[in-house]
Amino acid sequence: MHIADFVSGSFAGACGVAVGYPLDTVKVRIQTQRQFTGVWQCIVATFSKEGVHGFFKGMTLPLTTITMTSSVVFGTYRNCLQCLSQARGACSNTKLDVFLSGMAGGIAQISVMSPGDIVKVRLQCQTESKRRGAKPKYHGPVHCLLSIIKEEGFRGLYRGALPLMLRDGPSYATYFLTYKIICERLTDSGKKRPDWSGVMLAGGVAGMAGWTIGTPMDVIKARLQMDGARETKRYKGFYHCITETVRTEGVGVFFRSLGINCLRAFPVNMVVFVTYEVLTGFLKDAADGIDPPRIGFE
Repeated sequence: MHIADFVSGSFAGACGVAVGYPLDTVKVRIQTQRQFTGVWQCIVATFSKEGVHGFFKGMTLPLTTITMTSSVVFGTYRNCLQCLSQARGACSNTKLDVFLSGMAGGIAQISVMSPGDIVKVRLQCQTESKRRGAKPKYHGPVHCLLSIIKEEGFRGLYRGALPLMLRDGPSYATYFLTYKIICERLTDSGKKRPDWSGVMLAGGVAGMAGWTIGTPMDVIKARLQMDGARETKRYKGFYHCITETVRTEGVGVFFRSLGINCLRAFPVNMVVFVTYEVLTGFLKDAADGIDPPRIGFE
């Protein structure tokens, strides 16, 4: 088993959250609250009403849990690749192997990701500001987590898990496949790995490709997670949420946050893959007792 991939994946995920969280907050608010009509309007309104803190609401729990979820994604991906190559008796993996392994990694993380994700979304959509004397419903990540369990039971922590799975399965499959293809194209003849700029570009573009696939389900996920939290429950379930959203706002709403998703995805995944490749290369070579290479891409 490739233990190094679990370890480096966890650190890479944490770095990605730190870089992209403010824009993630803007994205979630645009998806779930009609008072925000666009990216810039949401940024200005959030800053004027809540200050800089408003962009980082709910960050504590995702920063803690992302070490587990990202570890599961990268660890599952690498070990699935190994299993598929061994099953075929081959030394290398096909693009189909990469696609299927990426999908397995995306789906595998749902069990550990869903509770932290719903807490993140609930806190991000809490627009009340304490400095203006308002009393927000949730006092912090732990209070939000316990409130959901009290009001909705443990099943409430997994509300939106189906669209989350439908988002992350295809999204991560596209993510890893795009990364591998671009890295192969950017690797000079005779070398086993691309240079730093190649890894950064491949990671950024892979992130954008993954979010292009995943944004429609991301909208449905966020709406189901917020449904009934502050007002009357609107949706009866997954399919009703889709049909009602299309009926009231049109198909275009599913791509309303695509621009900000791609804007956030490029720097976030650039950092994620550079961190992942460097740490993986270092850990594997340290275990083998040799000097680590410049980039650990294989």
